[in-house]
Amino acid sequence: MCGIFGYVGNRTNAANIVLEGLKLLEYRGYDSWGVAAIPQAGKKIAVKKKAGKIGSASVADMPKSTLAFGHTRWATHGGVTDVNAHPHLDCTGQIAIIHNGIFENYEEVKKKLLKKGHRFISETDTEVAVHLIEEYTKTMILPAGEAGFTKAVQKAFNEMEGLNAIIVTDTKNNQLIAARNGSPLVVGFGDGENFLASDAAALLPHTKQVHFLEDDEMAIIGPNAIMLFNAKTGERLLPKKQRLTWTTAEAEKGSYPYFMLKEIYEQPGVVADIAASGIGQAQKMADKLKKFRHLYMIGCGTASYAAIAGEYLFSKIARRHANVAIASEFGYHLEFLTRESFVVAISQSGETMDILESVKKTKGKGATILALVNVLGSTLYREAHEKMLIGAGPEKGVASTKAFIGMLAHLTLLAYAVAGRGQEGAAVLTLAVKSMKAVLADANIKRLKALAAMLRNKNHIFAIGRGLSYPTALETALKIKEISYIHAEGLAAGELKHGPLALVTRGTPCIAFLPNDETYGANLAGAMEMKARGGFVIGISHKPHEVFDEFIKVGDAREGTIMPNVMVGQLLAYYLTLERGFDPDMPRNLAKSVTVK
Repeated sequence: MCGIFGYVGNRTNAANIVLEGLKLLEYRGYDSWGVAAIPQAGKKIAVKKKAGKIGSASVADMPKSTLAFGHTRWATHGGVTDVNAHPHLDCTGQIAIIHNGIFENYEEVKKKLLKKGHRFISETDTEVAVHLIEEYTKTMILPAGEAGFTKAVQKAFNEMEGLNAIIVTDTKNNQLIAARNGSPLVVGFGDGENFLASDAAALLPHTKQVHFLEDDEMAIIGPNAIMLFNAKTGERLLPKKQRLTWTTAEAEKGSYPYFMLKEIYEQPGVVADIAASGIGQAQKMADKLKKFRHLYMIGCGTASYAAIAGEYLFSKIARRHANVAIASEFGYHLEFLTRESFVVAISQSGETMDILESVKKTKGKGATILALVNVLGSTLYREAHEKMLIGAGPEKGVASTKAFIGMLAHLTLLAYAVAGRGQEGAAVLTLAVKSMKAVLADANIKRLKALAAMLRNKNHIFAIGRGLSYPTALETALKIKEISYIHAEGLAAGELKHGPLALVTRGTPCIAFLPNDETYGANLAGAMEMKARGGFVIGISHKPHEVFDEFIKVGDAREGTIMPNVMVGQLLAYYLTLERGFDPDMPRNLAKSVTVK
């Protein structure tokens, strides 16, 4: 959940290099930030850290250094304060640490360290880890020739229960030491300099040659070499270098005010690319999928709604049943899985802890895993037996947009491929692209801005749909609540009479998705039920109707209509957020990659 960036090399502005790297990672954690640099001549480590967003922060007052690392925090242990921000130092000021994850047994360790005289100034579990390393550097007895500091870090890391990534440095060695179990870390190879980050996108301005650390891997990163070890056994490992395919421009806002708006506007291009180049991959995967008796789809948050959409798509198009589960719950009912089970695990980042835990348990049952994921080399990508890259490019907005649309496009194409109609699936995606571009027309944007201004002070918003419009309603409600902070609920239209209709009063905004499919009449009935109770009905459809108080036209794209419909929900949420004075890229209490439970 945190942003991590490290540099060691020959440039003397290491602190500034790290700060700029952190700014590219702020979407991963933005409660507070901090940078540590080691001045020359063995002086104490210089640290600058502050609560709040990194924004226009400067490290111009920090000393020149060829080694630095930094952190943007998403708080778990301890409040959002300057003191609790990372990096943390040991008692001597000679060792510094940054950390992502949860050190589950920190209280027990802290008690022992207090008895040994260690002084703590923060409320964090992270500070306990740096004092544990300090203790081992003083007390470990090592065979001649072994590096004491490295061994101390290794021993401390192995005593940390939970899923963690730590990066440690000291004043005596010109190197960063990193170890990972659960939380993502990637090292980047340069020329006379090397890098470290929690997300490969932050490395793009410097290098595209990377190695993604596996669980229980440890890296020693110096200016001229990166050495890898098994953190448990100490065995030397060889790096598995991969080349990143994203460009620096893809990871920047360009002329857009926010990443979220940029990523919304990129969506027609994402779907067009999948339509043009994805048929071969979809057919290959369809041929493999057909060999399995049981099909499951899992995801978290937005990805779970893609899984629900996939269930409808496979039923309608491929005549194939798919079982859908929220990934955090899937791990609790796996006894039915066998070698005949095929599990599609869907994720933007490929680092979401809940889906990774379920996938590991699922593999233990002998099931085959397909990762539908946006990040090459991510943990889910590496864990899966089969891989499908979403290909949406770097997604920086915390609220997922283009990755979700990419998931829907791939699932549509895959369903058609299973049915033996891959070219027809590509044609449906092409229809969706045309409809998506129309949603972005100036007249539609003007209408959505006006609607957002009208709804900005509402306390509750409901969205309804049936069939593929049900996950559309769920995703629209999620976008509204996660970035504008208005309470929103996505509802199956057929469930209104079974309770939710009691919440509709005069003026309650009700978004109704009515595509040109078999659900149109029943969805219209739901909209009428809301209107009869005083609801303010916003119709998202291919044609107007008298029941609509507001109407947003979305051109028919068959099953692909879900994509432009979702875009309308995204844009409404975005403009609501601006109307209410909030930052759509960095919603409160949320982070892009959920790497802790």
